[in-house]
Amino acid sequence: MNVQSKPVAAIRHEAMRIAGKRVETDEKIEVLNPYNGAVVGTIPAARPEHVREAFKKAAAYKPKLTRYERQQILLRTADLLRDRKEDFARIITAESGLCWKDSLYEAGRAYDVYSFAGQLCIKDDGETYSCDISPQGKARKIFTLRQPLRGVISAITPFNHPLNMVSHKIAPAIATNNRVVLKPTELTPLTALALADVLYEAGLPPEMLSVVTGNPSTMGDSMITDPDCDLVTFTGSVKVGKYIAEKAGYRRIVLELGGNDPLIVMEDADLEKAAELAVQGATKNSGQRCTAVKRILVVEKVAEEFSKIVLAKAKKLKAGDPMDPSTDIGTVIHEGAAKSFERRVKDAVEKGAVLLHGEPRQGALFPPTVVDHVPYDCELVHEETFGPVIPIIRCPNDIAEVIRISNSTAYGLSSGVCTSKLEYITRFINELDVGTVNVWEVPGYRIEMSPFGGIKDSGLGYKEGVVEAMKSFTNVKTYSLPWTT
Repeated sequence: MNVQSKPVAAIRHEAMRIAGKRVETDEKIEVLNPYNGAVVGTIPAARPEHVREAFKKAAAYKPKLTRYERQQILLRTADLLRDRKEDFARIITAESGLCWKDSLYEAGRAYDVYSFAGQLCIKDDGETYSCDISPQGKARKIFTLRQPLRGVISAITPFNHPLNMVSHKIAPAIATNNRVVLKPTELTPLTALALADVLYEAGLPPEMLSVVTGNPSTMGDSMITDPDCDLVTFTGSVKVGKYIAEKAGYRRIVLELGGNDPLIVMEDADLEKAAELAVQGATKNSGQRCTAVKRILVVEKVAEEFSKIVLAKAKKLKAGDPMDPSTDIGTVIHEGAAKSFERRVKDAVEKGAVLLHGEPRQGALFPPTVVDHVPYDCELVHEETFGPVIPIIRCPNDIAEVIRISNSTAYGLSSGVCTSKLEYITRFINELDVGTVNVWEVPGYRIEMSPFGGIKDSGLGYKEGVVEAMKSFTNVKTYSLPWTT
């Protein structure tokens, strides 16, 4: 298919969706294409009263969808996303600068989210406990059931996965009969608005989902403090996540924050396979994933050979026009982000790192950049660098030192390990301070159903993923009955 035969050329003048109703405001925000700076859409700048209206309408509605009805809405949504995969990919690429390959992949992942949620919502989620199991017991049974939250879910989502991150908030909420007010980032809101229309088309009662758009500085606090808000689920930066934690008060919060994920390469590793994981893990989605490979920790014994293989693979990647199907890496979200990566690479080189590969930055286009001999404590790898940088840290031939260096940052999201030695694998699983350890995979490997989340500055330990989100979005009620056998 010639992607450019159906470009997002016309400016999309979008409205908010408050309980399904399209709502405009006098003030507009322009959504820009990071690659060429073109305006691809405009959205309303919501004010606190719009957020209040959305929560009020959601709170007044009490969903009574059966499990079967929820399943059918979710599965219809999955089918619609599958059928309109290229339409969504086109919007994602236009507003985010992600390459066409990555946008298609994201649309496919969103299908899985709704499909899994649809399958899971018909599963009985209660538990049973017999009480006659001790001298203090009785002939009774205790049962549990899960009920939707009394209030409304506030969902706040980032730019890097404008379809999939939104879906990970909405699908589990529908599966558990909850209501959601969603605020997508003002950088990539068009995908979320298009998704809302698909959900309404699939049969979702409009009161169960509102989408408000705007600047966090003028309406963000309302998303956190609204009296009808019962839970805030947020994916984004550590700074904003900690602000939400301070501001939310007596509400549940689920925070999925940053990552600084290592790919660890030990001396027994298949270096060809490890290098492929390193390059793909660092550059897919323009490196803009909390679980991207942000640091490559390789022991000195194999570092020289490994570095050469990584360099050869990185040189084959094509950075450029995101709409070109042959492009491997599109832009990052804006020029300011690209400039920060440029500065960090320069800082690392000044501290002893060696720049092996990297074309000059062009606006928000930051080509894949290989940096070797990176000091493990320099800003490039000590902080989260959210772009397609491939930094190699050479470590002593000592697993204890590798683990110490891996654990030396404030983050604890995920990790990838390239080794086949059981003793190493066991130590990494037990001693890495992260939420996930993937053996012979990139740190970001998961399925949409599996638990996902981190510790330290990567989150509070609560997990996302459809199964865990459905648990977070419910209250457990316990009841008991007389029971004789």
